[in-house]
Amino acid sequence: MGLYEWWCKATKKGDKRKYYWIYVERNGGRNEIRADLVKTIRSHYDRLERIAEDVKRLGYKGAAQILSAKLPQTAESRSGDLGEILAVELVEEEVDLRVPVCRLRYKDGRNVVMRGDDFIGVGYKGADKRLWLLKGEAKSNKVLSKKTVTSAREVLNRDNGRCTPASLLFVADRLLESNDRHDNLLGRSLRDEGDMKSLCADCIDHMLFTVSGNGPHASLKEDLDAVGTNCNHYVVKSTS
Repeated sequence: MGLYEWWCKATKKGDKRKYYWIYVERNGGRNEIRADLVKTIRSHYDRLERIAEDVKRLGYKGAAQILSAKLPQTAESRSGDLGEILAVELVEEEVDLRVPVCRLRYKDGRNVVMRGDDFIGVGYKGADKRLWLLKGEAKSNKVLSKKTVTSAREVLNRDNGRCTPASLLFVADRLLESNDRHDNLLGRSLRDEGDMKSLCADCIDHMLFTVSGNGPHASLKEDLDAVGTNCNHYVVKSTS
């Protein structure tokens, strides 16, 4: 079972390529997934096998100091990173696409906000196994507002709704550095797309992911109602 299946109760609605998903934390759900969530968060900042090597060489205290140097210290940075992590895990669990690169491992500083798309899902779909992308924007706020939703949609609409070229090439380059042949092939496809922009618009999905303490804001549904159906649109509200 995935993280969300244990953690939250889901309500999903979808019609004509528009999907509105609401996740509400179950009573006791956080305790159920606490250990897995901690492990998941660590994995977004460093490879788990590398952390294990640090523990073996330096002990838990030494390994903790190394990992701590990567973790954000300010409340704003922690909130932003958490929103991105939870969004990535949702895509991996609920959407038939991969998010193959953990961006947070490559931050210039632990409190620095990374530029570009918050997360990019990739894969092949259809009988002809066409390249498929998901452009995602994650927002984490104590209280979700219409201003936040509007801002997120503006970001998704940039570059004619396509993934930011620099973000796409970043993912492609990391895949090309992999020792896995399939990752290399996918990375090559992404580099070609970043150069030629040949992918049809209906093969680039959008996801607006939010996590906040308040319930679903009316602006989320209004936002989803206003978008077209040229691609799959996911609007996700996660409530803690």
